[in-house]
Amino acid sequence: MTTKRARGCDHPAGCHTGEVPTLASATTKARFWLLIEHAGPWASELADCELPEPVHALIRRAAGLGVRAQLVRRPLQRRATPTPLRLMVADTTAEVPWLAEGFFDDPSDLDLGSLVRGVVPESCILVKEPVFLVCTHARRNACCARIGLPIARVLGESQPGRVWETTHVGGDRYAANLVCLPHGLYYGSMSQAAAIAAANAYRHGEIVLDRFRGRAGIPEPSQAAEHFVRAHTGELSVGGVAVESTRSDGDVTEAIVRHGDVSFRVVVERAVFAPCGTACADAIATYRLAALEHIQCGTPVLT
Repeated sequence: MTTKRARGCDHPAGCHTGEVPTLASATTKARFWLLIEHAGPWASELADCELPEPVHALIRRAAGLGVRAQLVRRPLQRRATPTPLRLMVADTTAEVPWLAEGFFDDPSDLDLGSLVRGVVPESCILVKEPVFLVCTHARRNACCARIGLPIARVLGESQPGRVWETTHVGGDRYAANLVCLPHGLYYGSMSQAAAIAAANAYRHGEIVLDRFRGRAGIPEPSQAAEHFVRAHTGELSVGGVAVESTRSDGDVTEAIVRHGDVSFRVVVERAVFAPCGTACADAIATYRLAALEHIQCGTPVLT
């Protein structure tokens, strides 16, 4: 087995503090999720982790189907992985997002084909309560463990039985990262207080815009368009805003976003955030709002 040395805090000033813009940075490729309970240790890459071959086979099968696989463990769990193996699956962009879990002696019994068809696999049951993932993947990035571990512990006390440490979720510069399932809501640069606030809001069907990265499985320009409509309207319910269509031309995207009975035309542009005040090599890609107007009357709200 080969392992990679963990990266440290080599990101621009302001990362991990909330100063760096987090909007529209959720992973775009994770519509379907597979969570595998494993106490660790975790190597930098899943392929290098010391896992039973049937689990590695399951991870490879998931990758072939476009399912994002994560190893998870309870906060501070370092004992042997329980048996039978707990597996959880989620469809984050279904009309009604769902999460289900099951316990398997043989991981090959999990029907991932059903998952990608939007159907709860046999031997799994729907989970009614949300699940919160905190990235603590030290081998991937030291900051994820240094900042994430205390947050996972405190959040676990606030949301008993619903919190898991997890492997890399994307966006090391935004550590600590929090993912709320089944909707796949991403938060970054979290403090303990911010994580508790976000989890409490999600349990009530709402989003906290501060440090909200976006929703997994949705293109970044659409995440940005949703963010700006929420900021303008004050709409915080998880399903209260939806992108109906988009059209892109280079770095500019025009989106039609529905909010209740109102639709908005939103234009967003890719932009650069340079913490040093210049277009430095460590500049971070983000989005700026170019125009926002009610589509019914075409009257600009903000340009």
